Amino acid sequence: MAEITASLVKELREKSGAGMMDAKKALVENNGDIDVAIDWLRTKGLAKAEKKSGRTAAEGLVAIATSGTKGAIVEINAETDFVARNEQFQSFVKDAAAKALELDDAAALADADMGGKSVKETLTDMIAKIGENMALRRAASLEVSQGAVTGYVHAAMADNMGKIGVLVALESSADDAALQALGKQIAMHVAAANPQALDRDSVDAEELERERTVLKEQAVEAGKPPEIAEKMVEGRIRKYFEEICLVDQTFVMDGETKVGDVIANAAKDAGAEIKLTGFIRFQLGEGIEKEAEDFAAEVSKVANG
Repeated sequence: MAEITASLVKELREKSGAGMMDAKKALVENNGDIDVAIDWLRTKGLAKAEKKSGRTAAEGLVAIATSGTKGAIVEINAETDFVARNEQFQSFVKDAAAKALELDDAAALADADMGGKSVKETLTDMIAKIGENMALRRAASLEVSQGAVTGYVHAAMADNMGKIGVLVALESSADDAALQALGKQIAMHVAAANPQALDRDSVDAEELERERTVLKEQAVEAGKPPEIAEKMVEGRIRKYFEEICLVDQTFVMDGETKVGDVIANAAKDAGAEIKLTGFIRFQLGEGIEKEAEDFAAEVSKVANG
């Protein structure tokens, strides 16, 4: 039997949203395996379907840069929102996003030249001047051979910088103005709806099977016969796709049309095929957990009780 530590209970509670005692029981029942415990909680109706990632402590900025058929996005963190409003910090983030257009990831960006020093060294100098810790957390890019990569920033603090940044790639020979307009609308949808995959083929096979297993166990727990349970599962899987796949989501702009149909209709109007080939969404600080007040003591009491 694995040792059920306070930190293990804390981790499960943060990931599942379950109560303290339920989290401990799930770990005991599943020999301390976090992933299996999450599924167990979901089967029992004691956890939310998605892991929580909104308890963020990081501040800073997400920034985008686009140039025709390529776009880049970066997240650079600071300790306070005050620094995110600092003109020197904003200038650095803007330059870093532009530099990311030439590169593939954060590691390459950190080593890239920025006015005679690397991006990493420039950031270190800023830390010394401003007196607050900062970090280049991540960077990514999208590119198409023909068409447009369009960006959108939500809750902008300056041009192309804010709390949420999105890039959308459209492969097409259609007019650039039409692609830019369509791309921005889709990017705004992505910012609001936060899809997890482009389409059904993009959904991770293991995650899909895991979801199917949990749904089937829920149906069985509810006392449904196997054949009814199977039909219920297939119906819920379709709903699952509609929730997480961008092209299957309902377009937030009208609340009726599927995103895939919005693209198909735009292609008809443009007289040219338009293919959505990818998207990237960065939300400032997502996945970085806040330190909870007196939480360690509370967990320790329950875990050791």
